[in-house]
Amino acid sequence: MKRSTISIAIASIVSLPAISYAQDNEAEVQSSEPERIQVIGSRLSVRTATEGSAPVDIISAEDLVAAGFTETAKALQYAVPSFNFPSSSITDGSDAVRPASLRGLSPDHTLVLVNGKRRHSSSLVHLNGTTGRGSSNADLNAIPISAIKRIEVLRDGASAQYGSDAIAGVINIVLKDNAQGGDLNISAGQTYEGDGEQVKLHGSFGVNLNDRGAIVFSGEYHDKGRTNRAGLDPRQQYPLVDGELDPREDTFDRKSHHVGDAEFENIGLFFNADYQVGTGELYAFGGFSERTTKSGAFYRRALDARNVLEVYPDGFLPILAPDTNDISIASGYRFDLGDWFADASIVYGESEFNYRLENSLNASFGAASPREFDAGTLLHDELNVSFEVSRLIEFYNYSDLSVALGVSYRENGYQIKAGEPASYEDGGFDNRAAGSQGFTGFRPDSEISESRDNTGLYVELENQLTEKFQWAAALRYEDYSDFGNNTSWKVSGRYAITDELAVRATANTGFRAPGVQQLYFTNISTLFVNRDGELVPEQSGTFNNLSAVARELEVGALQPEESQSFSAGVVWNGYNGLSLTIDAYQIEIDDRIILSSSLIPSDSPAVADALAVAGADNARFFINAVDTTTRGLDIVLAKEYDLAEYGSLRAQAAYGYNETDIDAINLPQILDGLEDKLFNGVEQTRMTRSVPQNSGTLSFTHDYEKLQTHLAFSYFGDYILENNAGTQTTFGGKWIADLSFRYQATDSVAVRLGAQNLFDTYPDKQLPENQFNGIFQYPNTNAPFGFNGGYYYAEVSYRF
Repeated sequence: MKRSTISIAIASIVSLPAISYAQDNEAEVQSSEPERIQVIGSRLSVRTATEGSAPVDIISAEDLVAAGFTETAKALQYAVPSFNFPSSSITDGSDAVRPASLRGLSPDHTLVLVNGKRRHSSSLVHLNGTTGRGSSNADLNAIPISAIKRIEVLRDGASAQYGSDAIAGVINIVLKDNAQGGDLNISAGQTYEGDGEQVKLHGSFGVNLNDRGAIVFSGEYHDKGRTNRAGLDPRQQYPLVDGELDPREDTFDRKSHHVGDAEFENIGLFFNADYQVGTGELYAFGGFSERTTKSGAFYRRALDARNVLEVYPDGFLPILAPDTNDISIASGYRFDLGDWFADASIVYGESEFNYRLENSLNASFGAASPREFDAGTLLHDELNVSFEVSRLIEFYNYSDLSVALGVSYRENGYQIKAGEPASYEDGGFDNRAAGSQGFTGFRPDSEISESRDNTGLYVELENQLTEKFQWAAALRYEDYSDFGNNTSWKVSGRYAITDELAVRATANTGFRAPGVQQLYFTNISTLFVNRDGELVPEQSGTFNNLSAVARELEVGALQPEESQSFSAGVVWNGYNGLSLTIDAYQIEIDDRIILSSSLIPSDSPAVADALAVAGADNARFFINAVDTTTRGLDIVLAKEYDLAEYGSLRAQAAYGYNETDIDAINLPQILDGLEDKLFNGVEQTRMTRSVPQNSGTLSFTHDYEKLQTHLAFSYFGDYILENNAGTQTTFGGKWIADLSFRYQATDSVAVRLGAQNLFDTYPDKQLPENQFNGIFQYPNTNAPFGFNGGYYYAEVSYRF
């Protein structure tokens, strides 16, 4: 193979023919020249997904929008069964940046790339009862669908290739790169219930740069209304009047809570550019998104001690209204360096999460309390600098050995900025609760500004040793400024038994360095407690591993999670466009990081002594405490049919199964016997069964003249949640149907009409004892497909 051909392959991580969710129509529309193929999981191979040694799903831009989904993460959830994006409500910041994950593992076990370069994660830490509690993840919804050419999902451990966070796999988002033309789209819709109204305007266009490159601009404006499936609140709302119920009880709107999707307004702009300079190519891409989300907390009744009647005579619903901002910029140069092909790049990303409260109150200020608060800001930034070279070297029996070498430097910073004083101070009014209702602001003693850096060295080898056997290996060494070094490796192979049938397998070790969010996040509240008639300040909250509390409890510095993974699969490339892949895997992870439950003095004498020395009343913290094993199976089947005068049909089916078991819970000696306290049944069930073990999709896309019909059935299997009393609830599996019709009215204009959740399916209702007086009828933290019911929409597209 000529070096120039390899250069083109290495320079872009692009699409595949239709084999596992994939089709390459986009490339054909945008360019008349053939495009060399490369898949994540190998920096060097020019192969299709079924020819590789690891399972890769390819989702084209057309497939992402076929069912009318307006959010990138949700579209991906319905395209890839092993990808989880559950809905949540009344979970503080997680209502704005929801957790997403692969293979039932933690959200921070999945690495997200854009054009093959690492993307930063969110500054938000999931603190409440969602899947992935205690983790942070990249916000996929910060990347507009209109900017995406395709998404590649590597369902295999890849820490040795791409570094930390790739234990479960890698999601690579490939941006549009067309040198001319573009699109403009407007869509609108609402739920069958009449809420959740959405309007979205998005599009992109490419500009030819003097026939030496191109730049593509993409953007979106998205306005979404809230949904609300709260039950009616039957409780007494007002203080008694002369011993009798207040007459306003009869007229009070008892749908006082907001249990459903948050409302938001989002603006996003992205660009992707390349330009030939000499024998090399300059490239750059990036963008920003700005989102304001509004979601409810628990309703404060008029008679609640947290309310002040002079301010809210009928009670109030605190609204968490965070501003979420993401920016990213990447630039680099690809060029020939003697016999090597080189790629030098620098990438910077930043996530800002500003906690704001509306319709709130600091009851300790009495009637003088503000109603809106700035409760503080979380900031995470990441800088990546890398240089890699690759080439082919003559090898055994005249075959070529692909070699890639690289060095990378990464720096992560984390900041917590205190909120305005009124969001956390005690105003002293009537011994009322201090701090803004809905979310108490970050205090000055929670402020922090820390960073860490690491350097990585890696080598990848790949070789087609014989006509039937291909192998690959990778080795990576990383040195971190805060916990030391780690070495991981990966080997893989593929053997073609016949032209149609092949087997493949991989074995690898991996690691995930503790996130700077887990290392440095702290949120300490000072509570004034009555001790023998005297108000005494006591500290409680989340303490980081630098704190005196962590030191006294001998929690120790956080260490990386380490994994050992194995997978084996069968690949069948049949006749007439048929393909089938079956892959089984096992992932063992040691020292998983969890966010503990709160410890209080009564838990044990040793805990009481440690808290007293640290001056804390109660504490929770991040700790390496759990060993797990995850086993699973992925099956993908695709077929294309030529129906002659009746058009063409693409049929795709996929099934994913995963099961996680807890092997051990490891705690410091001082915490012996507190396993059920720090990592109780609620948290164990959340880690192992809060996402479906079985999931699948079956979709059909029929093209006939100017009409395209898309019909998809998605299955979300049963899942289990546990309450604090130890009662487990199993929510049954459900099928969700999506149907859309797209009509190409002219060469430029198309109209799409469709319905998501066509048959208005809801999850099972919670047990009565878990419904909080009938208000939380549906599970509000881990519903796989949400609890909004059906949604219908219309879209008009213009191509130019």
